[in-house]
Amino acid sequence: MLIRVMFDDGRFDMVKPPLLDNLLEEQKLTSFMRSGGWAIVARDNIRNGNKSQTHQGAERRAC
Repeated sequence: MLIRVMFDDGRFDMVKPPLLDNLLEEQKLTSFMRSGGWAIVARDNIRNGNKSQTHQGAERRAC
């Protein structure tokens, strides 16, 4: 699966999920496409690559 991304210089591209993680860590993206629309890096909640962090909110997954 490829994910559409927008770089900080305005270019668009399609990347694989592992590369998305790297680009987010390197702060090279302004936004990327999610199933619900564009995620804006400076505004929306995004994954940060810190696998040790645990979710503190309510469980919303179906059992």
